[in-house]
Amino acid sequence: MLESGDLRKGLKLEIDGEPYVIVQFEFVKPGKGQALYKCRLKNMLTGAQFDKNFRSGEKFIQADLEEHEMEYLYADGSNFCFMNTSTYEQDFLSEDQVGDATHFLKENTVCNILFFAGRPIGLTLPNFVELKIENTDPWVKGDTASGDSKPATLETGHVLQVPPFVEEGEVIRIDTRTGQYVERVKT
Repeated sequence: MLESGDLRKGLKLEIDGEPYVIVQFEFVKPGKGQALYKCRLKNMLTGAQFDKNFRSGEKFIQADLEEHEMEYLYADGSNFCFMNTSTYEQDFLSEDQVGDATHFLKENTVCNILFFAGRPIGLTLPNFVELKIENTDPWVKGDTASGDSKPATLETGHVLQVPPFVEEGEVIRIDTRTGQYVERVKT
């Protein structure tokens, strides 16, 4: 059990059977009366955010969260299959749970899957992934009128901006946190 004095940004709580994370935190001590803990909570299942005040002395349950290293196997319609790399058990995440990670997710990518009460609720990609460029315009040497970047379609179908010297068929490294090109990968 946690008490209100333990509250801080990033802490994960279970309220009414659902996991929440504190995204903003402020301690307020009025001139008279009890101290207040003003928090902005984010539901880890739905993404909904709201403000809630807690009084000193309140007790909380810490969310039962676990993180497992899992390998992406395949997509089955709108579900994505992941296999635990240590137990070989398979779990599915929905398209909503995977979110924008689908842009950088290819088979055999190892991710961290977050579980709440034994069921998967979200994933974290590695910071950098290497993907092949399927389609991009050729670069004409000396062409500076088109700017310093051009669109490129990746093997996952995602389109991002790359420098003009990057060619079709090359493998590039992408930062999954920002979704931007980092460098070419030598093969």
